[in-house]
Amino acid sequence: MNWDIVEGKWNQLKGSVKEKWGDLTDDELTEVDGKKDRLVGKLQEKYGWTKEQADEQIDSFFRDRV
Repeated sequence: MNWDIVEGKWNQLKGSVKEKWGDLTDDELTEVDGKKDRLVGKLQEKYGWTKEQADEQIDSFFRDRV
């Protein structure tokens, strides 16, 4: 997946991300700013996932959206 597309559409995708991972706050989503490594970190913090689990969840979620 080309993460540059996600970064470019981040403001449009934030709502979908918030629906999927409701524990993330609006401020955290703004802080992520479309950066995959930041989103991985936030999901690890909020859900207690490993980096690999977070990567897998993110890739699966965005595969159908971009």
